[in-house]
Amino acid sequence: MTDKLFKTRIYITLVATLFVWSLLVWDYFHGGVPSHHLLAREDLPSFSNWWGGILIPMLTWFLTFRIQKRLTDEATNPVTEVPQNVWLPFFAALLFGILLSVSFALRVSGLPGYMMLSVFALALFFPVYRSEYLLGFILGLVYTFGGVLPILIGSILILGAVVIHKLIRPAFMFVWNRLR
Repeated sequence: MTDKLFKTRIYITLVATLFVWSLLVWDYFHGGVPSHHLLAREDLPSFSNWWGGILIPMLTWFLTFRIQKRLTDEATNPVTEVPQNVWLPFFAALLFGILLSVSFALRVSGLPGYMMLSVFALALFFPVYRSEYLLGFILGLVYTFGGVLPILIGSILILGAVVIHKLIRPAFMFVWNRLR
Protein backbone atom coordinates (compact mmCIF):
# COMPACT_ATOMS: atom_id res chain seq x y z
CA MET A 1 0.00 0.00 0.00
CA THR A 2 2.47 2.66 1.10
CA ASP A 3 5.39 0.87 -0.53
CA LYS A 4 5.02 3.01 -3.65
CA LEU A 5 4.78 6.17 -1.53
CA PHE A 6 7.95 5.15 0.28
CA LYS A 7 9.76 4.64 -3.03
CA THR A 8 8.55 8.05 -4.19
CA ARG A 9 9.98 9.55 -0.98
CA ILE A 10 13.31 7.91 -1.72
CA TYR A 11 13.33 9.16 -5.33
CA ILE A 12 12.43 12.73 -4.35
CA THR A 13 15.10 12.75 -1.64
CA LEU A 14 17.69 11.36 -4.06
CA VAL A 15 16.84 13.97 -6.69
CA ALA A 16 17.08 16.78 -4.12
CA THR A 17 20.37 15.38 -2.81
CA LEU A 18 21.85 15.06 -6.29
CA PHE A 19 20.70 18.59 -7.12
CA VAL A 20 22.28 20.12 -4.01
CA TRP A 21 25.52 18.17 -4.24
CA SER A 22 25.83 18.90 -7.97
CA LEU A 23 25.60 22.60 -7.15
CA LEU A 24 28.18 22.23 -4.39
CA VAL A 25 30.63 20.35 -6.63
CA TRP A 26 30.12 22.90 -9.41
CA ASP A 27 30.74 25.78 -7.01
CA TYR A 28 33.78 24.07 -5.51
CA PHE A 29 35.48 23.71 -8.89
CA HIS A 30 34.39 27.15 -10.14
CA GLY A 31 35.66 29.62 -7.58
CA GLY A 32 34.67 28.03 -4.29
CA VAL A 33 31.49 27.33 -2.38
CA PRO A 34 29.86 30.64 -1.42
CA SER A 35 28.48 31.72 1.91
CA HIS A 36 25.37 33.83 2.40
CA HIS A 37 24.92 36.47 5.06
CA LEU A 38 21.67 36.90 6.97
CA LEU A 39 19.63 39.74 5.48
CA ALA A 40 22.46 40.19 2.92
CA ARG A 41 24.42 42.25 5.48
CA GLU A 42 28.15 41.68 5.91
CA ASP A 43 28.01 42.43 9.65
CA LEU A 44 25.64 39.50 10.27
CA PRO A 45 26.69 35.83 10.36
CA SER A 46 27.09 33.91 7.14
CA PHE A 47 26.19 30.33 6.32
CA SER A 48 28.20 28.23 3.92
CA ASN A 49 26.35 26.42 1.16
CA TRP A 50 28.03 23.24 2.42
CA TRP A 51 25.35 23.11 5.11
CA GLY A 52 22.79 22.67 2.35
CA GLY A 53 24.41 19.38 1.41
CA ILE A 54 23.32 18.03 4.78
CA LEU A 55 20.18 20.00 5.55
CA ILE A 56 18.34 19.78 2.22
CA PRO A 57 18.38 15.94 2.03
CA MET A 58 17.33 15.69 5.69
CA LEU A 59 14.56 18.26 5.24
CA THR A 60 13.37 16.59 2.03
CA TRP A 61 13.17 13.23 3.79
CA PHE A 62 11.29 14.76 6.73
CA LEU A 63 8.83 16.75 4.58
CA THR A 64 8.08 13.82 2.30
CA PHE A 65 7.46 11.75 5.44
CA ARG A 66 4.94 14.39 6.59
CA ILE A 67 3.25 14.31 3.19
CA GLN A 68 3.06 10.51 3.25
CA LYS A 69 1.68 10.53 6.79
CA ARG A 70 -0.99 13.11 5.90
CA LEU A 71 -2.02 11.18 2.80
CA THR A 72 -2.37 7.89 4.65
CA ASP A 73 -4.18 9.52 7.61
CA GLU A 74 -6.69 11.38 5.43
CA ALA A 75 -7.39 8.54 3.03
CA THR A 76 -10.41 6.31 3.32
CA ASN A 77 -8.97 3.98 0.69
CA PRO A 78 -5.34 2.83 0.60
CA VAL A 79 -3.11 5.44 -1.05
CA THR A 80 -0.73 3.88 -3.56
CA GLU A 81 0.69 6.98 -5.26
CA VAL A 82 1.09 10.68 -4.67
CA PRO A 83 -2.09 12.42 -5.88
CA GLN A 84 -2.25 15.42 -8.13
CA ASN A 85 -3.35 17.67 -5.26
CA VAL A 86 0.14 17.21 -3.80
CA TRP A 87 2.17 17.51 -7.01
CA LEU A 88 0.48 20.71 -8.21
CA PRO A 89 1.17 22.69 -5.00
CA PHE A 90 4.74 21.37 -4.98
CA PHE A 91 5.41 22.53 -8.54
CA ALA A 92 3.58 25.83 -7.98
CA ALA A 93 5.77 26.54 -4.94
CA LEU A 94 8.86 25.40 -6.85
CA LEU A 95 8.05 27.84 -9.65
CA PHE A 96 7.34 30.57 -7.09
CA GLY A 97 10.73 29.96 -5.45
CA ILE A 98 12.52 30.01 -8.80
CA LEU A 99 10.81 33.27 -9.81
CA LEU A 100 11.71 34.78 -6.44
CA SER A 101 15.34 33.71 -6.88
CA VAL A 102 15.52 35.09 -10.42
CA SER A 103 13.93 38.40 -9.44
CA PHE A 104 16.35 38.72 -6.51
CA ALA A 105 19.38 37.80 -8.63
CA LEU A 106 18.38 40.26 -11.36
CA ARG A 107 17.73 42.91 -8.69
CA VAL A 108 14.21 43.62 -9.90
CA SER A 109 13.22 46.52 -7.71
CA GLY A 110 10.61 45.67 -5.09
CA LEU A 111 9.38 42.44 -6.69
CA PRO A 112 10.97 40.01 -4.21
CA GLY A 113 9.42 41.89 -1.29
CA TYR A 114 5.99 41.88 -2.90
CA MET A 115 6.33 38.19 -3.70
CA MET A 116 7.18 37.41 -0.07
CA LEU A 117 4.14 39.38 1.12
CA SER A 118 1.93 37.64 -1.43
CA VAL A 119 2.52 34.37 0.43
CA PHE A 120 0.49 35.77 3.31
CA ALA A 121 -2.30 36.81 0.95
CA LEU A 122 -2.27 33.35 -0.63
CA ALA A 123 -2.52 31.84 2.87
CA LEU A 124 -6.03 33.25 3.12
CA PHE A 125 -7.14 31.01 0.25
CA PHE A 126 -4.73 28.05 0.18
CA PRO A 127 -3.07 25.93 2.88
CA VAL A 128 0.43 27.12 1.93
CA TYR A 129 1.76 25.90 5.27
CA ARG A 130 1.70 22.28 4.07
CA SER A 131 4.90 20.35 3.51
CA GLU A 132 4.64 20.17 -0.28
CA TYR A 133 4.53 23.96 -0.52
CA LEU A 134 7.50 24.35 1.80
CA LEU A 135 9.57 21.73 -0.01
CA GLY A 136 8.91 23.25 -3.43
CA PHE A 137 9.62 26.76 -2.17
CA ILE A 138 12.91 25.76 -0.54
CA LEU A 139 14.12 23.77 -3.55
CA GLY A 140 13.30 26.74 -5.79
CA LEU A 141 15.53 29.00 -3.68
CA VAL A 142 18.49 26.64 -3.21
CA TYR A 143 20.40 27.62 -6.36
CA THR A 144 20.48 31.31 -5.47
CA PHE A 145 20.51 31.30 -1.66
CA GLY A 146 22.12 28.01 -0.66
CA GLY A 147 20.53 25.61 1.80
CA VAL A 148 20.25 27.42 5.13
CA LEU A 149 18.62 30.72 4.17
CA PRO A 150 15.71 29.13 2.25
CA ILE A 151 14.99 26.92 5.26
CA LEU A 152 14.99 29.94 7.59
CA ILE A 153 12.90 32.05 5.20
CA GLY A 154 10.48 29.20 4.52
CA SER A 155 10.07 28.48 8.23
CA ILE A 156 9.18 32.10 8.98
CA LEU A 157 6.73 32.22 6.08
CA ILE A 158 5.14 28.95 7.17
CA LEU A 159 4.58 30.24 10.69
CA GLY A 160 2.82 33.31 9.33
CA ALA A 161 0.82 31.21 6.86
CA VAL A 162 -0.39 28.88 9.62
CA VAL A 163 -1.59 31.81 11.70
CA ILE A 164 -3.35 33.36 8.73
CA HIS A 165 -4.94 30.15 7.43
CA LYS A 166 -5.92 28.64 10.78
CA LEU A 167 -6.88 31.78 12.76
CA ILE A 168 -7.45 34.82 10.57
CA ARG A 169 -9.17 33.02 7.69
CA PRO A 170 -11.84 31.44 9.93
CA ALA A 171 -12.47 34.86 11.49
CA PHE A 172 -12.95 36.37 8.03
CA MET A 173 -15.23 33.51 7.03
CA PHE A 174 -17.30 33.96 10.19
CA VAL A 175 -17.74 37.70 9.52
CA TRP A 176 -18.43 37.05 5.83
CA ASN A 177 -21.13 34.49 6.63
CA ARG A 178 -22.72 36.83 9.18
CA LEU A 179 -22.84 39.69 6.68
CA ARG A 180 -24.49 37.53 4.02
